[in-house]
Amino acid sequence: MAVETQLLPPRYRSPRRLGRGAMGEIYLATDDLLGREVAVKVLADHYAADEGIRERFKREALAAARLSGEPGAVTIFDVGDWEGRPFIVMEHLSGGSLEDRLRREGAQPPGRALGWLEQAAAALDAAHRHGIVHRDVKPANLLLNDRDEVTVADFGIASSAGMDSMTLTGTVLGTAGYLSPEQAEGQRATPASDLYALAVVAYELLSGERPFERESPTAEAAAHVNAPVPSISARCKNLPPEIDQVFQRALAKDPRQRPGSAREFVAELRDGLFRSAGATRELAPTPQRRSPARVLVPVGLLLLAGAIGAVVAAIVTSGGNSDPQVVTRTVTGPAGTTTARQTVTHQTTAAAKPPPPPPPPPPPAAVTGGGHSLNDQGYSRIQAGDYAGAVPLLQSAVQKLRGLGPSDPYEAFANYNLGYALYRLGRCDEAVPYLQRADQLEPQRPEPRQLLQRAERC
Repeated sequence: MAVETQLLPPRYRSPRRLGRGAMGEIYLATDDLLGREVAVKVLADHYAADEGIRERFKREALAAARLSGEPGAVTIFDVGDWEGRPFIVMEHLSGGSLEDRLRREGAQPPGRALGWLEQAAAALDAAHRHGIVHRDVKPANLLLNDRDEVTVADFGIASSAGMDSMTLTGTVLGTAGYLSPEQAEGQRATPASDLYALAVVAYELLSGERPFERESPTAEAAAHVNAPVPSISARCKNLPPEIDQVFQRALAKDPRQRPGSAREFVAELRDGLFRSAGATRELAPTPQRRSPARVLVPVGLLLLAGAIGAVVAAIVTSGGNSDPQVVTRTVTGPAGTTTARQTVTHQTTAAAKPPPPPPPPPPPAAVTGGGHSLNDQGYSRIQAGDYAGAVPLLQSAVQKLRGLGPSDPYEAFANYNLGYALYRLGRCDEAVPYLQRADQLEPQRPEPRQLLQRAERC
């Protein structure tokens, strides 16, 4: 341990080696100033003497720092140089990586895989907006926090639009299993290259294997360039054929034929998976926005009130020119089944007018603002019934409010609202960790626990 403690400034105590990154060693240490554990990446000793590699390492630090605060991007706390070796200090993510999860469990449930892919896609799209291409998207670089949320890490070979490439022409940087055809041929990586790699990760999460898996890295890189995209539905009978065309597009040899963004790819994948599912959705408790002191009415009573309201409306609009009938209405709520007998009238003197067409859906949500504002925007989307539009807003809110805990109830509200929106979309596996967090933050409230139980059953 005496040798390791000399790697870092005294501020970072008791470093323990976690593993090896793209260009150096990674340590877990205690930051005396921040009072918490952090991950510290130190440039490997045999690289430190090479000025070109030192520049690339510094570029990684700059690229990653520019993305700090973006949803799904690792947070950088400090960058420095100690005894001739550069280092980067970042948040410590204790949940391992998607590579660890794949090794232990193999293929993942579609709902869980889609949640991870959406979080990774948000981070990659944010990087691309900053002019940064990751160039090495793979399960080992998709890290999980204690709430099973994905953070994209290790921009060690990232390129930035505002900087000259440190890579010689024809040099291939990246991992063969996730390498885009253009990278395998030595061309410059683009955002479309990151999207391609994310599609390979998606294929592996859903099927348990990479699409072009071969015995050697060289053969696998060649397959990315020349081999047709294998049908995932043929490999996995539980997956619908609708997603084959999604992977055909995302894994196209020509980058221009791929979707325009990582989020667009994941949206197409979700649509393909759920278009054939026909999943039914249960009613769920009301989402939360602000004050904990809200009156919640049991779902069964709300439905019964709605039924009675419909009866009254029918009597009012009949104008008295109708024959009464006794109708039995059955309302099912969380507490059981309630049967209500009501006298209802049917209009006989005029034909009923067809209902007006539904209003157009709200425009796509713009993910901007602070955590409180994003939660409120997401809540408004939920109220309008736009659960899909609420999800990216609330995911950003959860990221921005993370760690506030009891000092700010909005962290609990945002987690509950996100869990609620995911639940209403039938994405129960993804909803569970957010509902667990909401219940942990506000154990006195019954709604998160009740909805959590429903999501776990679903």
